[in-house]
Amino acid sequence: MLNESAFLPFPKFWNMKIWTSLLLLFLGMQVFAQQPDEMAIRQVLSDQQDAWNRGDIDAFMKGYWKSDSLLFIGAKGVTYGYSNTYERYKKNYDSPEKMGQLKFDFLHFLPLSANTWMIVGKWQLTRSVGDVGGHYTLIFKKIDGQWLIVSDHTS
Repeated sequence: MLNESAFLPFPKFWNMKIWTSLLLLFLGMQVFAQQPDEMAIRQVLSDQQDAWNRGDIDAFMKGYWKSDSLLFIGAKGVTYGYSNTYERYKKNYDSPEKMGQLKFDFLHFLPLSANTWMIVGKWQLTRSVGDVGGHYTLIFKKIDGQWLIVSDHTS
């Protein structure tokens, strides 16, 4: 006759409550580890929104990686590099009427690795010259201890 306990990986006292507690503890540790990074990224986006709404493109751009490898994808195609992205913003939003008031809505915060996150959301510009809006996908990387946008696909 076979003994059932021979097939159990752990003794019988390892019941469902213990397994559930261990699983919740593990998941809680994962959420706790991600929380500071997500909060830091949310702060970058909040700072960008505030800077935009003050009409300060220079401060808005602090959320972007200052590199020729920065990638911005918009309705008119791909823009490569921080300087080109900055000039694009300055050209397209050269007045308070064109800038309007920016509002970000966050849909997903997805950690891709310890130092890389993808954020998906919606943006809305409320303007006297006509409201516009769309969606965005941002890739953030932690570079020298700072979370920065390395890729921005906005449509």
